[in-house]
Amino acid sequence: MAARLGKMPVWQRYFVIISICLCSMTGLIFVLVMDYQLHVFAFRPHTILSWHGVTAMASSIALGSVLTVHLKAGLKAKRQLFSGLSQLACLIILILTAALLYYGPADLRDHAITVHWVIGIIFFGCFLSHGFHASSKQKALN
Repeated sequence: MAARLGKMPVWQRYFVIISICLCSMTGLIFVLVMDYQLHVFAFRPHTILSWHGVTAMASSIALGSVLTVHLKAGLKAKRQLFSGLSQLACLIILILTAALLYYGPADLRDHAITVHWVIGIIFFGCFLSHGFHASSKQKALN
């Protein structure tokens, strides 16, 4: 069976899934610890934030690897446009708000934090939806 156009190689698929899941989990843990005072985790907030930053870098590399073929093929095939473009829009907002958190003016910080974690949750929902929809379609074809 020939590979579908735009289907990621196995290594790339795992790299994208793992990096985005780890980034999302560390971001969620950070929000739970900082905003909701749930100190059930053994890690200090700075450690969690450091891991979030490292996994965000890996996720950015994963995004770059997906843009060249997967996104282009999806646009051409007009498949899963809503979830795919929603993810792209969310990731752009996440990158911009992360930059604001570190380099932006102090008076925008609270707004950037709120937008960052709300969009992060929306993004992860779109990511899961996109992946599950693709998996169910692939299983239906087999």
